[in-house]
Amino acid sequence: MNEIIPGTLYLVPTPIGNISDMTERAMHILQQADVVACEDTRHTGLLLHHLGVRSRLLSYHEHNKHEAGPRIIQLLEEGSTVALCSDAGMPVISDPGAELVRLAIDAGISVVPLPGPNAALTALIASGLDSRQFLFVGFLPKTNGKKERMLAEIKTLRVTLIFYEAPHRIKRTMRFLLDRLGNRPAVLARELTKKFETFQRGTLEELTKHLEMELPRGEYVILVAGTGEDTEADLPKDKGSWQEEAVTLAESHSVKEVSRLVAAKWDCSRREVYQFLLREGK
Repeated sequence: MNEIIPGTLYLVPTPIGNISDMTERAMHILQQADVVACEDTRHTGLLLHHLGVRSRLLSYHEHNKHEAGPRIIQLLEEGSTVALCSDAGMPVISDPGAELVRLAIDAGISVVPLPGPNAALTALIASGLDSRQFLFVGFLPKTNGKKERMLAEIKTLRVTLIFYEAPHRIKRTMRFLLDRLGNRPAVLARELTKKFETFQRGTLEELTKHLEMELPRGEYVILVAGTGEDTEADLPKDKGSWQEEAVTLAESHSVKEVSRLVAAKWDCSRREVYQFLLREGK
């Protein structure tokens, strides 16, 4: 394992859920760094304790970055090694670390990024939506005016759009996206890399309706198909979806009729649907 270089700012990813995703190199940097700068010292402190790391913690977040940033730069100029972490995933992505990186570059300080977990890309590669080109939007602005302007700028793009959202705002955000972008194919990814990791696939309208019937939990990644994509043909179908629809239809249709309808819509065999319904006692 290479020795870390004094006076260097290291950008260290941390797990987005599963602690096993912490790389050996990332742990080595955290162990050897003179200072670990992070958003929430309590949150990162728990991670470091779990890893057996005793590095000094320094708070760096959106509300103190103008004071903490210059202080960190001074430490780096004096020869200290600083590791920058976010609460989860890649630092600098959707957090104030970008400003610290710019300060370091302006001061002629070496910046070394480490590869690691990222919620947006983790969700994208399992979404079934187009991954050749995409736009990472992150969290939408808080004011309606800024949200309106942002969506007006990106709504005509033919690339997959990726958003982040907190559980207490997810319902409102989904309704806003549906209203401004139209009823496109979409995917909701939640609790990524954790025990209850969930991918819900459908249209924006279907996913919004589904959210109204459940209590949102965990951080969400919202993926929305680019404009012009067919809302049925390009939509990935997962087995759970046709099974749920088959059970619902069986309440008012014969098993034979449900098998025909579901097989035609979800591109699965009538026999598979028929046998599933028999096992369910329909």
